[in-house]
Amino acid sequence: MQVTPTAIADVLLVQPAVHRDTRGHFLETFHAERYAQAGIPGPFVQDNLSFSRRGVLRGLHYQWPRPQGKLVHVLQGEVFDVAVDIRRDSPTFGRWVGATLSAENHHQLWIPPGFAHGFCVTSDTAQVAYKCTDYYLPENEHCLRWDDPTVNIVWPAVDNTPPLVSTKDQAGAAWQYADVYP
Repeated sequence: MQVTPTAIADVLLVQPAVHRDTRGHFLETFHAERYAQAGIPGPFVQDNLSFSRRGVLRGLHYQWPRPQGKLVHVLQGEVFDVAVDIRRDSPTFGRWVGATLSAENHHQLWIPPGFAHGFCVTSDTAQVAYKCTDYYLPENEHCLRWDDPTVNIVWPAVDNTPPLVSTKDQAGAAWQYADVYP
């Protein structure tokens, strides 16, 4: 396993060792001790699975006051996965990083508590799995607008059409009005 800090050092790109032979491949998607040694502490209390079609954009979601850390990977297809630093005391407050995660590259993204998270599907369909460090609590859920000009995420163009975004995500808060971390 190779773990590489992104442009925001707390967000980590994980490249598991993939063992291939004529039968297919095998990889370890999580090992608590090894991941903790690499800076991904857990504990994880909830696993989620999302299925989406090409051009769907989900996010940018976060919880407060009980934030979730997320270990994200793709089981089928490909996504562009994004983390936005919403920790007020952070030197990277307001910055974002993105990574292409796919069933082919097997990369994972560790997004610690204190980040808004979202992704855009760049393949025909995608199944995204993620482990969470806290339970989903609807009363603590918040959404930052996916296309906020202050954050200025460069989402990939998919078929030169606007992304498919839920009504809830379209109504996400603008950066200047977001109920971000104190």
